[in-house]
Amino acid sequence: MEGRSMADQEIIDKHKLHDGDTGSPEVQIALLTGRINHLTGHFKTHKKDHHSRRGLLKLVGQRRRMLDY
Repeated sequence: MEGRSMADQEIIDKHKLHDGDTGSPEVQIALLTGRINHLTGHFKTHKKDHHSRRGLLKLVGQRRRMLDY
C-alpha cells in the first residue's frame, strides 16, 4: 500500500480482520498506540516540545474514545 510506512503496514497486517481492513477499531487503536509510543520516545529527548505534546494528548484522548467504543 502506498502512503504507509513499513511499521504502519506491519501493524495493519497484524490486527486486520480481513484483507483490505484499515478501518476496524482494532486496527485504528493499534495504529494510534504506535504513534503514541513514537511520540513518547520523542519527548524523552525534546522535553520542551509543547506543540507536539498537545498533539500527543489529542491522540491519547482519541484512543481512549475508541477503546470505550
